[in-house]
Amino acid sequence: MTKPLIGSFQLMKSLNRSIVLTTIRSHGPISRAEIAKRTALTPPTVTNIVGELMNENFVVESEIGASSGGRKPILLRLNASFYSIIGIDVGVGTIKSIVTDLDANVIHECRRSLPPYPDADTFMEQLNGSIAELLEAVGPDRPVIGIGVGMHGLVNPEEGVSVFAPNLRLRNIPIRESLEREFGVPVYVENDVVAMALGELWFGGGQDVDHFICVNIGEGVGAGIVLNRQIFRGSSFAAGEIGHTTVDLNGPRCSCGNYGCLQTLVSGPAIAEAVQNEIALGRRSERLESAAAGSLRTITGEFVYKAALEGDELAREVFRKAGRLLGIGLTNMIHTLNPQKVILGGGVSAAGPFITEPLEETVKARALESSIRHLTIETSRLGNRATAIGAVTIVLERLFAPAQLAE
Repeated sequence: MTKPLIGSFQLMKSLNRSIVLTTIRSHGPISRAEIAKRTALTPPTVTNIVGELMNENFVVESEIGASSGGRKPILLRLNASFYSIIGIDVGVGTIKSIVTDLDANVIHECRRSLPPYPDADTFMEQLNGSIAELLEAVGPDRPVIGIGVGMHGLVNPEEGVSVFAPNLRLRNIPIRESLEREFGVPVYVENDVVAMALGELWFGGGQDVDHFICVNIGEGVGAGIVLNRQIFRGSSFAAGEIGHTTVDLNGPRCSCGNYGCLQTLVSGPAIAEAVQNEIALGRRSERLESAAAGSLRTITGEFVYKAALEGDELAREVFRKAGRLLGIGLTNMIHTLNPQKVILGGGVSAAGPFITEPLEETVKARALESSIRHLTIETSRLGNRATAIGAVTIVLERLFAPAQLAE
């Protein structure tokens, strides 16, 4: 009979510790007495937990507070710069990695290329190399307390396994097990857009929003869904696969096997392919034909964006069509989930008004007025680091209790 009681006691102690740490992070500099008041924990409990956190360098005394009649209290704050966290964004052709402090301030970053369709050993070799580079950059004086990985494709976050990365053609990669064995720190793995949504929830445009959707438009298209300030993953961790919703019954075949999926029409490669096809059919575009240098397959989404900036009508037309189709896909999600905000990220979102203006026009024209009355659509404030910062946030989420527990 004693084991369950010990387990319950340890769980409660861990929860209390997280609540105190979260309260210091959210409201610091703050006194011990104020922590007890906000958390409803007893002053001795708070004192003991704070002592542990100070011994472990998570918390430091910072300044003297104002007196309410007695001795002036000593205030506490998070010792954000003592520890480090690594966040990794695994894309289709690139691994982008950062190391930050506990406030997600970037200390160092690196980027490694992935070959097309790497095998599991090559993939893990590049992942390990990215982490080793960051560890060398921060050195032993800023211990790394966790690694977060935002992984392209379908992920099982409970097991830390990449179940299926379609654009890399990888299956069942035990990322967490492999990295924990190699580096000896806790590792957490999420889908890349789920990681992005967590980053927006903590540090970006979702900080003051209860219900929002993050949409990443790059090599593929995916969504991270936040409802009541919690990530919604679905019954098999596949919620948010907006890229595989059908928007054209007669559209091109997708990597998933279906036809007319959204990502076959609005992703970066889809935009480039649309331009290539138009030129092959006789459409003229001096800027894009010059960029192609005799081979249409060299035209990329980035080339199309540069041509659009220079006034190329074909480039702008392709973006307008992609924006309208993306607007249709988003309207379906808006009608289903009724979010307050949609946050756009990924390489295609960097095209700015070329894609956001037709997108917003389509949503406004097609969505029910009641569904968009309080809706905002914006581009991620975290830029091209959104997923990597989100990967850092995966670790922070485990370290800190949910904010509402500390109110």
